[in-house]
Amino acid sequence: MPRTARKNYNSVLGQLQKQARGLLIGLRSEIRATEAELERLKKEESNLSSLAGRARAGAPAAARGRARKGGRINWSLVLEQLPKQFKASNVRDVRGLKGKRSSEIFAAITRWIDAGAVKRRERGVYERAKG
Repeated sequence: MPRTARKNYNSVLGQLQKQARGLLIGLRSEIRATEAELERLKKEESNLSSLAGRARAGAPAAARGRARKGGRINWSLVLEQLPKQFKASNVRDVRGLKGKRSSEIFAAITRWIDAGAVKRRERGVYERAKG
């Protein structure tokens, strides 16, 4: 590569890097401002919640009287709650699983089948193994 082309390439690259650094500085500043605003809003929410006589906004869900969303599910207990023959829709009817994705439910059914705890009777119909 000729010297002039290399020199131009380096100057263009340097300008690009300088511009990127400037953008990063601006972005970081914007992030800090947004985080400060979020913190202010959280404090305001907490104050309003205490005025309304409710639990602290930052308190754990269990302390506020609501069930935890997400978390681990004991699929063995879920299996025990199902009828002898069941469908995937019956699994979803078990308390705490209403919002689970179909992929999670079918993954659990597949694990039960692999473990020998469930047998597939026909398409969409499963049966708990004896025992």
